Amino acid sequence: MPLDFTKMFVAVPTEFKLRNNTGCSWRVTVKLMNGRVTLDQGWATYAAVHQIKIGYMVMFKLLTPDTLKVIIFDDDGIEVVNKCGKHDEAFAARD
Repeated sequence: MPLDFTKMFVAVPTEFKLRNNTGCSWRVTVKLMNGRVTLDQGWATYAAVHQIKIGYMVMFKLLTPDTLKVIIFDDDGIEVVNKCGKHDEAFAARD
């Protein structure tokens, strides 16, 4: 995550809920690595399930202190709409 983004927090949460453009939610843990905040457990599975590929752009918008809206654009700049597929139950967020 960009340092300017993480400066918005008094304390960065240890977990974020990712919400996609169809309302599905997914939990990911947050880890401090080399002085930067990164998405950790749950992110690789999220990226695989939502078919995020090299060249895609992923935009995050802070909705609440622990919820990020995730918008995915393909390599042509077109928004990718993903229906809720099979989520790993370990990371599917409960509303």
